[in-house]
Amino acid sequence: MRRARAAQKVFAEADQEGADAAVRALAWSLYKPENARELAELAVADTGLGNVPDKIVKKQRKTFGTLRDLLRGRSVGIIEQDHAKGLVKYAKPMGVIGAVTPSTNPGATPVNKAMMAVKGRNAIVIAPSPLGYRTTARIVTLMREELERIGLPADLVQILPEPVTKDSTEALMRACDLVVVTGSQDNVRRAYSSGTPAIGVGAGNVPVMIDETADLDAAAGKIRDSKIFDNATSCSSENSVVIVDAVYDQAIAALERAGAYLCTPEEKGRVAERLWVKGKLNRDLIARDAAVLAEAFELPPEARGSRFFLVEEEGVGRAHPFSGEKLALVLTVYRAKDFAAAKARVAEILEHQGKGHSCGIHTTDMTRARELAADLDVVRVLVNFAHTFGNGGGFNSGLGFTLSMGCGSWQKNSISENLSYRHFLNITHLVTPIPEDRPSPRDLFGPHWEKIGYVEETAAEAGR
Repeated sequence: MRRARAAQKVFAEADQEGADAAVRALAWSLYKPENARELAELAVADTGLGNVPDKIVKKQRKTFGTLRDLLRGRSVGIIEQDHAKGLVKYAKPMGVIGAVTPSTNPGATPVNKAMMAVKGRNAIVIAPSPLGYRTTARIVTLMREELERIGLPADLVQILPEPVTKDSTEALMRACDLVVVTGSQDNVRRAYSSGTPAIGVGAGNVPVMIDETADLDAAAGKIRDSKIFDNATSCSSENSVVIVDAVYDQAIAALERAGAYLCTPEEKGRVAERLWVKGKLNRDLIARDAAVLAEAFELPPEARGSRFFLVEEEGVGRAHPFSGEKLALVLTVYRAKDFAAAKARVAEILEHQGKGHSCGIHTTDMTRARELAADLDVVRVLVNFAHTFGNGGGFNSGLGFTLSMGCGSWQKNSISENLSYRHFLNITHLVTPIPEDRPSPRDLFGPHWEKIGYVEETAAEAGR
């Protein structure tokens, strides 16, 4: 921590060009093709989660998109002026950021957070998942080397020494100036109780809807592309699809054309028995290739070439594990009478797990999308998206690129938006006088006075 504070004190004097140079250096440490491949291979070898080709894409896509966003914003000196209100906003560093990162993204998430931290002229110390330690340690080394190449202190980016324990992670949380947690809800709760300002993100369990107006083949293709990406490791990966009755059979057929296999009731039973062990997801089957799952579930030969698997479900809640997050190439399918019933089912799924995170709809009727956004307790409602590629930022999505998505008070998170560099800044407000903006009492109380029959006395009447 002393080294991080010393490095940050030096870096705090950087101008915007210097901060952006540091961001570019960190981005290149992962975007560089040979590095992206090395770290993808290392992550799969160490964690057994996901697959190498998709991890390469994720590392480069997320890093490139985040770099685009960061270079378009100001984080040094004056970042905003409002002449009408007489306000000028100055950005200041927070200091040292403590970042907890997950095993699902042991290379991409540390770089994503480090880029946002140094954009604000902060230092960062990373507490990785023990399962992904070797991968995170390697990318930290690469980030440090890139910083040194452009004359910046390597100690702006550090990692907790092995073994990373709850005690060492909690010590980091107490010692730093801001804690940012992506990962287990246990770590999120520890961060919020550390006594240090903290940002935690919530669990995903994304339900998406297909209504009778949707382009079924387009919807099925997007759901497939999103679901299978990195073997469903993303918290934004679809976990359930709710299909209205009018197009249910046609939508199932479209999903099958897109590469899905619909399990029989008997096969569904085997999937449940093997995907969960003593009520917990089976570590040996989550985020595995479809061929591995087909064999583990003892599915017939016609299922062996499938890209993902469908299971039909009718219930939601603890007694129905398929209604929750699966981190596997298994997609739960619900049938709903109509849009109203589908909306109610989506809300029920989110209430069970994933409340606040996000949901999606495939439709050509934007009034329905707006109704979901108005009525459901989620931060994000995506329309006609491959969810994984829009929720955490996309080149055709207005959401900022990130690997950490806040879920608001619905999941006891302190933010209800995608994590960005703005969350790593302190802001000083310069306030200067403006023409007085003082309404009369009647301007503000008038509607209430009319309801209660109050008659305002004039100053002349009051003086008689």
